[in-house]
Amino acid sequence: MSKRMFDMVFAALGLAVLWPVLLVVALLIAVKMPGGPVLFRQKRVGRYGELFTLVKFRTMQVNSGKNTVSVAGDRRITPLGRLLRKHKIDELPELWNVLRGDMSFVGPRPDVPGYADRLQGDDRRMLLLRPGITGPATLKYRNEEELLAAQIDPKRYNDEILWPDKVRINLDYLNNHSLCGDIEIIIKTVI
Repeated sequence: MSKRMFDMVFAALGLAVLWPVLLVVALLIAVKMPGGPVLFRQKRVGRYGELFTLVKFRTMQVNSGKNTVSVAGDRRITPLGRLLRKHKIDELPELWNVLRGDMSFVGPRPDVPGYADRLQGDDRRMLLLRPGITGPATLKYRNEEELLAAQIDPKRYNDEILWPDKVRINLDYLNNHSLCGDIEIIIKTVI
């Protein structure tokens, strides 16, 4: 089975099985976080550097600014949003992005515009991959918000330390990925 076929089958299956959970979460957001949309939509850089609209459950207050780096304890994140983020439930709508072909289950997390522009030389090969819901860099930095919260300048730490390491990890994934390896990454993410 090809990676794309795997993504399509399991994204459709996931949406079919999880629709009651998606509905309950959407209702909770509408009730507990009124005055804003249930879904958060943001332009992200996808395969070949093309922009697509990422869809997640909203976890922050409406009009919370354009800061692209969120940290643990960020006051913009609502109590319900914290719970959704902790259990990665906020990312379930990304199954729609996987089904559409914007994303894959496994690959580099999609960046906001600006980061991909910084890729130089061989690092640009990372754009050959569809971005993923999870991946090896996601597993390594599963505590990213806490790590950033411990820094004096979280954005600078992200830009100078985390992001270059993620590029290195994602290039290694590009060079060595397999369907069996993807299934292992998905299992590690869920566990």
